[in-house]
Amino acid sequence: MKKVLITGATGFIGSHLVEKNLKEGHAVRILALSGDKKASEMQSNSIEVIYGDIREQRDVKEAVRGVQIVYHLAAIVTDWAPKTLFEQVNIEGARNICEASLKNGIERLIEMSTNDVFGLVEDVVIDESFDYKHWREPYADTKLEAAKIVHEYGQKGLPVSVAYPCWVYGPGDTTFVPSIADAILKGELIFWRKNVIIWPAYVKNVVDLLMVISQHPNAVGQGFLVHDGISDTFQNFSARIADAIGQKKPVFHIPYWSAFAASCIMEFTWKVCRKKTRPLLTKYIVKNLGSRLRFSIKKAESLLGWVPPVKYEEGFQETVQWLKQTNPALWKQK
Repeated sequence: MKKVLITGATGFIGSHLVEKNLKEGHAVRILALSGDKKASEMQSNSIEVIYGDIREQRDVKEAVRGVQIVYHLAAIVTDWAPKTLFEQVNIEGARNICEASLKNGIERLIEMSTNDVFGLVEDVVIDESFDYKHWREPYADTKLEAAKIVHEYGQKGLPVSVAYPCWVYGPGDTTFVPSIADAILKGELIFWRKNVIIWPAYVKNVVDLLMVISQHPNAVGQGFLVHDGISDTFQNFSARIADAIGQKKPVFHIPYWSAFAASCIMEFTWKVCRKKTRPLLTKYIVKNLGSRLRFSIKKAESLLGWVPPVKYEEGFQETVQWLKQTNPALWKQK
């Protein structure tokens, strides 16, 4: 049995990771913001809750003390928030967790990153040997900087591993699949490039890899891309969601340049007017859902003997069954 710390434990992936660690017999500690209702609901004999802020070194030191494994998932995961918040949480939060982990002799620190750190290069199959490339978008670029910090601490002797998940989906998803379903339900989903490629990463596959790299000696100092081992087009993925919820398949396309121009105008307007809501369209979303990137997960198989335990078709069916049991009014949460 290990004692593990999970930051971001009340989030989509984090909650699945907590459940998996409990099933494996580990003692789980989570770091959560004061007032986090879900954290208070999770607290039990098996789950210790420490209330604090990833941005505060004192809170992080307290959370890390006495654990063997740290899963760092806490981040600002959105395409619309103040730049300073991205920097404080995603970059400085990662530095705080690394520093505390190094000083406490942690056995393994696993950083939850993103495939975004490899940029928008379409003419090659991307693997973990590729250099990081900026997007000029706050989420992607601050996660890139966080991953660099983690690797720097690896050079200092901290046993680190990094996971780069692609398009994560599954039961409990609060952004990807529910947002698509909401747009389909309202007749608002449009496309701005044909045959956009996505690499679905079922949440249980992501968590399974995290568990493997937390223990496998070959994972130290390494990063691993993770998805279901198969790609789909965004158009087909959306059509399958439409079928599942009994709605008409979206087919309307507009030129990429017009979608990008619209996102620029919207972002400018929202900033000038100091609106607190998220724009209907952002540059990050246009770039993200307008690309044809290709990603390989062969490294995980060759170094760790890992292959996705849940097939894409099975993961998709479990997800849409969950979706149909949720309140459509709650599908759009950002």
